[in-house]
Amino acid sequence: MLQSINKQLEKLMPFITPTSVVIGVVFAEQFVSLSFLIPWIFAFITFSGSLNSSLSSLKGVLKSPLPFVLVLLILHIIMPIIAWCTGHIIFPNDQFTITGLILAAVIPTGITSFIWVTIYKGNIPLALAIILFDTILSPFLVPHTLALLVGQKVEINTFSIMNGLFFMVVIPSILGMLIHQWTKGKSVKVGAALAPFSKLGLGFVVMINGAVVAPYLVNITGKLLLITCTVFALAFIGYLIAWFIGKCFKQSRDTTAVMIFTGGMRNISAGAVIAVQYFPAAVAVPVIIGMLFQQVLASIFGFLFDRFERKSISVNPVDNKMNIS
Repeated sequence: MLQSINKQLEKLMPFITPTSVVIGVVFAEQFVSLSFLIPWIFAFITFSGSLNSSLSSLKGVLKSPLPFVLVLLILHIIMPIIAWCTGHIIFPNDQFTITGLILAAVIPTGITSFIWVTIYKGNIPLALAIILFDTILSPFLVPHTLALLVGQKVEINTFSIMNGLFFMVVIPSILGMLIHQWTKGKSVKVGAALAPFSKLGLGFVVMINGAVVAPYLVNITGKLLLITCTVFALAFIGYLIAWFIGKCFKQSRDTTAVMIFTGGMRNISAGAVIAVQYFPAAVAVPVIIGMLFQQVLASIFGFLFDRFERKSISVNPVDNKMNIS
């Protein structure tokens, strides 16, 4: 029954997050007092997802590190710089919005990218390794990249952000992997049983975050619409750049699929938690808005990627047979 529910929730993921944002905004008074639960729920989500992977899955990255390095460049150099430039061009006198755009770009890759990699038959060990390494590195990369790009214009508590990421992401990830190792893979069954609760927990986290920033989302203004369009454009560009770089470096189909989803998706829930807990609420607005598009864009790019690859195979069947061999 739990597996059946989980499959249904996977199909509904593109709709769960935007719906949760709306519910959080509409019922802000009921949810805003529950913000203290967010780190605990997110730690549970990270832990349950990590039960499906082992420490040995990281070894494959060391043998062919190029895709891993390319994704890290996209996540922590290319997209943050694009977000910084875009923010200063469109919102030149609004440091909070600029910080929010940069934060939305610099947070680690989305854990849910693994779901999309699985659906489109990508390189699963590579996807796991990228997610785990980037998650472990995030407490160091996120605050220091923010400090570098934002400077002293917005107060950043680097130590608190690092502690928050360690508690929500790194420690639960390592604990889940160790349990997987100790149980010789039997923890996968537990992870599968917890999967639907993780997705429901994600929706609950989004609701609470939506409640926290509700004052900034209730009134539809020209500025809010401009932020929404900017966030959508940056998210779209992230997926497109990851796909383009994968093709430029002539990566295989399964590796390119991993690059698209891990390079395009972000752990927005973690980003929203960071924004809400360590910055003024205005910084969280671009991050929260990103929840509306991420899963939808993942489904769109997954569909386009699949059609492109099928068309490529039909046009060049001989070349693809040679690549497969």
